[in-house]
Amino acid sequence: MEDKLAINGGKPVREIPLPPPYAGAGMYGEEEKKAVLEVLDRKSPFRYYGPDVAGKVKAFEKSFAQKIGTRHALGVTSGTASLVVALKALGIGPGDKVIIPANTFIATAGAVVIAGAVPVFADIDESLNIDPGDIERAADKHTKAVITVPILGNPCEMDRIMKTAEKCNLLVIEDVAQSCGCKYKGRYAGSFGDAGCFSLQINKIITTGEGGIVVTGNDRFYERAVRYHDHGMFREKEGFLATRDEDDIFVGQNYRMSEITGAVALEQLKKLDYIIDSMRRIKYRIKEQVKGIHGLGFRKINDEAGDAGNVLLIMLPDKDSAARFSNALNAENISNSPLYGGRPVYMHPQIFNQKTADKNGFSLNRSGDKTVYEMGMCPHTEEQLPKNICITICPTFSEKDADDIVRGIRKVARQIL
Repeated sequence: MEDKLAINGGKPVREIPLPPPYAGAGMYGEEEKKAVLEVLDRKSPFRYYGPDVAGKVKAFEKSFAQKIGTRHALGVTSGTASLVVALKALGIGPGDKVIIPANTFIATAGAVVIAGAVPVFADIDESLNIDPGDIERAADKHTKAVITVPILGNPCEMDRIMKTAEKCNLLVIEDVAQSCGCKYKGRYAGSFGDAGCFSLQINKIITTGEGGIVVTGNDRFYERAVRYHDHGMFREKEGFLATRDEDDIFVGQNYRMSEITGAVALEQLKKLDYIIDSMRRIKYRIKEQVKGIHGLGFRKINDEAGDAGNVLLIMLPDKDSAARFSNALNAENISNSPLYGGRPVYMHPQIFNQKTADKNGFSLNRSGDKTVYEMGMCPHTEEQLPKNICITICPTFSEKDADDIVRGIRKVARQIL
């Protein structure tokens, strides 16, 4: 029978899996190859000097800032590096707390720890993004910032968040790693807060394999970001090392983007609009055809016109039905998985048990203000996450691929829901 699930021995909806779900990498072409070869031919892969520097990183930074709508952009080595650099640029470190959503990748929490601060967690709402109404509850006298995360293309409610941040005297960092190109009320995510952070890792909407960007509209934050990512230097201002004690100088790290990375990033950025438009078209083709199925729902999209479209996230009635649905759909060769394993970020053992590389657990063991993580901290997150499954959308998906996803969802729903 056609309705017999593949997991039970029936014929799968697809004979082969969906195309690999790598949005940016799937769009690689001669443009990226030519740009990289230009850097190699010039024998100048370092951004600041060499025999014949092409200025790829600088050109990418300028184009990215113009695209997102910020005054400055800085290329760095990874999305995680972008978070660490932004935190240090904003002066966040030991003695500070930073609010992050309970639903995010571990890098958001990890970057706070690496910066020497302590992550505290706010609950999520039906969008699976941070609940703007829970930020004030999570803040105390030690809290200096909040990091927002538009999860998988779904923009955060930045107007409400910015109002709450102003009320609580919090700096705002936007972690847009998964969602480059998403918008809220016509503005790009990353352009609202004091700093925005982006990733160019292989899973991301545009990619260089690894890489990141920090954006800001604040001149001082930008200079501090540049210094922190380059051993305290601001080469365009003072050449090599500063010699004036009165300058705003400090010890930094090395998170510099290479010219090879910048070359690929510049070409990928040119394709961003096409990638977003393609994913949105495929996602909403699928969503429109399955939205009426009993027992199957979706997360709230805060601004559908600004949704990046890179993931169709389905909500099931409970944890068990979500697991059955996911397994059955995978057997139909419709790849899917639960977001972050269906658990809050604070349940990762290194966060929950406060394990860091330092023998005394720095920075999670702040003297005089013991950090405690426990189940029940963010009840809505703990309730909602086990009920989700994610289907990644790729701009290379054909209409047939989209229709196969629809067939697979309908087939599994008939048997399980």
